[in-house]
Amino acid sequence: MTTYLESLRSGLHRAMSSDERVYMFGEDIADPYGGAFKVSKGLGTAFPNRVRSTPISEAAITGIATGMALRGMRPVVEIMFGDFLTLCADQIVNHATKFRGMFADQVSVPMVLRTPMGGGRGYGATHSQSLEKIFLGTPGLNIVAPSHAHDPGALLAKAILEGRDPILFLEHKMLYPADLLDPRGPVSVETVDDGERWPTALLRNFDSGMPDVTVIAYGGTARLILPLMEEFAAEEIAILTVLPSRISPLPEDTLVEAARRSGRVVVAEEGTGGFNWGSEVAATLNDRLFGQLHKPVRRVSSAAAIIGASAESEGDVLIDEADIEDAIMEVLQ
Repeated sequence: MTTYLESLRSGLHRAMSSDERVYMFGEDIADPYGGAFKVSKGLGTAFPNRVRSTPISEAAITGIATGMALRGMRPVVEIMFGDFLTLCADQIVNHATKFRGMFADQVSVPMVLRTPMGGGRGYGATHSQSLEKIFLGTPGLNIVAPSHAHDPGALLAKAILEGRDPILFLEHKMLYPADLLDPRGPVSVETVDDGERWPTALLRNFDSGMPDVTVIAYGGTARLILPLMEEFAAEEIAILTVLPSRISPLPEDTLVEAARRSGRVVVAEEGTGGFNWGSEVAATLNDRLFGQLHKPVRRVSSAAAIIGASAESEGDVLIDEADIEDAIMEVLQ
């Protein structure tokens, strides 16, 4: 089996082998260290002139990559922890995403920013957050967060080689050692395309008929849903889980159709509650399915609180299987 991390590393190698304009920048990414989570390990040896470790300045790294993209290169930036995206937010929001519009579509910024997100490893308050909601809805920015039901390496290679606008590529830390899902396993996996190369994975714990509940999630939250789907299958409760690889902009048509099938929807994410991805998904479904759902959309997220470093304090904040299970049972009643 291929792990999530191995898939990403393979995707990076494929992109760098395919196009000499692809460069990688980040803190401690060159060999022998190969990055904090070892995703880039070996790439510095294979491509010594195009994999560069940088000083500790996320703003400078992102600004340099933006300039390179404007000049026709395809830079890949690794931000060591997703929490540090706050340090390059100005370069993302006020520069990289704006230039194509400011210059009447005469330039493009094909830049990919990779970063690990999420908790579960006891790294504490400033290295365990899911901060993607800060960037959701930013014009000109695509946010991609593949789960292990996708092929993350293939998506990363496409983002690097085919993107025209900046792409924020989120990798959940807890998925790195996980095997990619076998589509022939106890939970079936099907992918549908939104027409813009960003597939949505549809997971089913049933063979035929309509689902009882639709669960919508992304990224690392998928690892919490899979065991529940197997448990609910034993109870003959049919679950359809929808995992878009691109979370902003939303694949609206796919989400609406999946929600319509059951009329009962749970939206789950690891980000903190309030003004988040689930809010936008719920609002979208309400706008397009008003009066057609059997229950209000149930949103589940981590608590709006600071994450501690101990397992107990992490558990008090982060979303878990029990939270999602309770939400599913609630919409079934």
